[in-house]
Amino acid sequence: MLSFPEWEQRFKRVQRSTLLQSYPYAQSMAEMQSQKPRWGVIMIDNQEAGLVQITEAGILKNLIHAVILDRGPLWFKEFGTDAHITAFFTEFNRKFPSRMGRKRRIIPETHIDLTPLGYRDAGGIYETIWLDVTKPQDDLRAELKKNWRGTLIKAEKRGLTLEWDSKGDHLAWLLQSYAVDKETKGYDGPSVKLLRTLAKYHLPRGEVLIGRALLDGKAVAGILILCHGSGATYQIGFTSPQGRDNGAHHILLWQALGVLKFKQIKDFDLGGINDDSAKAVKTFKQGMGGETVTLSGMYH
Repeated sequence: MLSFPEWEQRFKRVQRSTLLQSYPYAQSMAEMQSQKPRWGVIMIDNQEAGLVQITEAGILKNLIHAVILDRGPLWFKEFGTDAHITAFFTEFNRKFPSRMGRKRRIIPETHIDLTPLGYRDAGGIYETIWLDVTKPQDDLRAELKKNWRGTLIKAEKRGLTLEWDSKGDHLAWLLQSYAVDKETKGYDGPSVKLLRTLAKYHLPRGEVLIGRALLDGKAVAGILILCHGSGATYQIGFTSPQGRDNGAHHILLWQALGVLKFKQIKDFDLGGINDDSAKAVKTFKQGMGGETVTLSGMYH
């Protein structure tokens, strides 16, 4: 088990670190659901191979116990092969076996069938898109899909003004706009309570990035990005009809890549995509290029 400073030092070395394995996420779960974080280093052949953060909750000396592993483990370079992943989940199952009184939730950061290792498949898959922010801007622009790039070009000619905020000055505006938009359109998305709590713990670390697009002095779109280690995750966005007509969301996400590069972010997680309830969102995110990654889904 790692101490917090040891975890933080190693976490920055991980490629494609995930928000759900970050310490501020664990802090948020502790506040909202009374979960306690634990940090571990994965050893293979006497070498540090990767990291894992779990959260736990228990009573009666853990007779009633919950253990949660979301979007992990994370691997260092040269590790994370199928054999390594199998070895990890074999050991995890040994340490936290399924039993009466224990609830397990595991979302592996890989595509693997865990049922032969003693886990129960809860169904579903998880897909996301990763962008490599270390690529030159010209290469990133060349990877944009034709329609996406066309909208961006139009947006760049519309006189939009962009504002970038890392102090949370525009957080209340964005959350209010998002909440109204979400209720009006009825789409799924993280709760305002969760977003506010995540921001509470990310802000002091300089890991919040809020972008706003203004047209004639009026805010017409906004996005919220959370950073974690050398990675970042696109959390939410809001676009008014006027903002949509002028490609405000496109130019915000495009310019965000440059801001993230300046902040030495290497990998950008565009967030979950699916064909059922958010086909348009999936198409929009795929328009930025990047690599679509399919994860196994949830196990118990």
